[in-house]
Amino acid sequence: QVQLVESGGGLVQPGGSLRLSCAASGFTSDYYVIGWFRQAPGKDREGVSCISSFDGSTYYAESVKGRFTFSRDNAWNTVYLQMNSLKPEDTAVYYCATTPSWIGVRECEVDEYDWWGQGTQVTVSL
Repeated sequence: QVQLVESGGGLVQPGGSLRLSCAASGFTSDYYVIGWFRQAPGKDREGVSCISSFDGSTYYAESVKGRFTFSRDNAWNTVYLQMNSLKPEDTAVYYCATTPSWIGVRECEVDEYDWWGQGTQVTVSL
């Protein structure tokens, strides 16, 4: 059973930074995609950034390009989302998710992911 556990959320002022972590275990597939998603109050869940273990391709939503960076450890046991220059509109519950995949990523589609973490709250406010 795949398990994902997020951590690192919190309250930060606009312009500040946070690093989210997602500890992953239980993979049975040779290749998979891992993504960071977020859901703000009253809004649909959206893809923030996704990476493929098949070819290393990475996707970033336009709203976070240049501010957020997706990284991982060598064993793909933990993935990270470094979030810089945070804005109030980045406030949301952030989720880590994964699914088996033998292709690269072009986007992060919520419906394509099978396993999800419990989420971690990020609040950007004065």
